[in-house]
Amino acid sequence: MKFKTFAAFVGPSIFMMLLFIAAPLLSVFIQSFQETITIQEQIEVETCTPGFVTQTCTTEIKTVPVLDDNGKTITETRWVGLQSYQNVLQMDKFWEAVGNGSWNDIMQIDFWKALRFTLSFTLLTLPLVIGVGLLIALTVNNAARSIRGPVIFVSLLPFIITPVIGSLSIYWLFVGDGILTSMMERWTGTNISMFAQAWTIEVLMYFYRVWHVAPFAFVIFYAGLQTVNMDTLESAVIDGASRWERLRHVIIPHLMPLIVFIALIHLMDCYRVFEEIVGFRSQAHVISLQWLTYDFMTPDDAGNRAISRASASAMLTMIGIVFLLILPLRRTWRDHKGSAH
Repeated sequence: MKFKTFAAFVGPSIFMMLLFIAAPLLSVFIQSFQETITIQEQIEVETCTPGFVTQTCTTEIKTVPVLDDNGKTITETRWVGLQSYQNVLQMDKFWEAVGNGSWNDIMQIDFWKALRFTLSFTLLTLPLVIGVGLLIALTVNNAARSIRGPVIFVSLLPFIITPVIGSLSIYWLFVGDGILTSMMERWTGTNISMFAQAWTIEVLMYFYRVWHVAPFAFVIFYAGLQTVNMDTLESAVIDGASRWERLRHVIIPHLMPLIVFIALIHLMDCYRVFEEIVGFRSQAHVISLQWLTYDFMTPDDAGNRAISRASASAMLTMIGIVFLLILPLRRTWRDHKGSAH
């Protein structure tokens, strides 16, 4: 292929990636080392009580923002180095809590609280998504052809639903006098509040994520099962291999590239968990790194946003994703080099 032809096909994609991915990422990286503050000044304000004879006036010093000719607040951007990262990580409080051996004190720091949940949510749901997706794929692959279509359609419904709508649906089933909560209360004879403590909220979040993402794994695995070498399977049956042995030694090795692919997608997507926090309204008990970045960007009472801390939190989130992807990417690279030779 000529270079001009190659550039004509690849050029637009590269341009869009630079414009919508590289440029914003570079901007966030730079902003994480900067801080924008409002320029303020002190002025004397005189306050007088009503009346003519008995009127009294007091003068006090107030700090107010400086406005330009158009009435807008004047701000100043300055370099602060790693200060924004220190404000997010709060390492002084972290090491003090570690020295005291207090896990509760560590969980009082927003970043470490969010990191704990994000890692738990990502790593615990990964094997469940792969296992449930593979189980559904094997079931559908072994089912009669007449029912495969309806089963595939029903299995894909959770993945089609918008994430926020799906999480809200689970939330409404359990919140207050929701249908499932009412059923459990009648069965146990006790009052149940699924959203009064953190661990029950997390269990519901894990359930929702597996319910929502497992259909994606199912589709990938089902497609991979259609390419399994039937001669190898028949040879294993002749040799007396059980169904579990055929799954372990024939099917899973054949699907391993797809397992790595699903793991990569899941790690990248799940580490940025946000919809569940909003859908389950769990901010009082459970937060994630992505929600923490959003919280920094929420204006305070004065209308200010902690852009520098939000940028630092976003960069730390991206670094975490990179670390999680190292192992599956190394395996993919080894498999690629092995196939090339």
